[in-house]
Amino acid sequence: MIESPSNAPDSRVRIVLVEDHIILRDGLKALIEMEPDFTVVGEFDAVDQCLAAIDELQPDLVLTDLELPQRSGIELLAHVRHLLPQARKLVLTAHDSEEYVRAALHAGADGYVLKDANRTELILAIRTVLAGQQFLCEAVANKVLCGYLSGGEARRGAATAQSITGREREVLTRIALGESNKTIARSLALSVKTIEKHRSNLMRKLDLHNAAAITLFAVRNGFTSEPGSAVQFEAALEQNASLG
Repeated sequence: MIESPSNAPDSRVRIVLVEDHIILRDGLKALIEMEPDFTVVGEFDAVDQCLAAIDELQPDLVLTDLELPQRSGIELLAHVRHLLPQARKLVLTAHDSEEYVRAALHAGADGYVLKDANRTELILAIRTVLAGQQFLCEAVANKVLCGYLSGGEARRGAATAQSITGREREVLTRIALGESNKTIARSLALSVKTIEKHRSNLMRKLDLHNAAAITLFAVRNGFTSEPGSAVQFEAALEQNASLG
């Protein structure tokens, strides 16, 4: 029997884990490496650590949580999409809201799995996205589909026309474009407290829970027609999703 030389290239799928809970990360690594063609080449608990090493590691897949210290997994997805476009990106999180799912997919996620998934579903998700397809776990897919079928976006659009004041529309658009409360206050000659109040009222009226959701709402409802706004909104979505 002829053995392969020790310096032969490793043909296994290279996976990077980004999860700040060490016990969970260790468990994920053990589960993943039960597959003979998978290997975990990097483990990180924060976005900046991963980004600093990703060029050297050249992973085939990045498996990340969304809720991480300092910067969110949404921001990591967006950076990986630009830094390493060939890498596949899979989210493993406890967040099952439609807003988080849409923000993750917009930032470049190829799949979305909840943390209560079993090993079989996780491995299926990994292999599905590595094959160039998208994967949504059943619970998330059902929620997104139900939201679409129930006309959630149409109801929010109606709420815009019926209940949002002209000033609130200005504030919402500027939030969606990534402006801070301080910048908006300066532009509109209002106090920061007034802007915070407008922001709170908008989120309550429209049932939007974070800046990423505000940006998605603004995009879908045509809150700006300025040239280049689509590019601004895409950049702002990545920023606002990271701020939550």
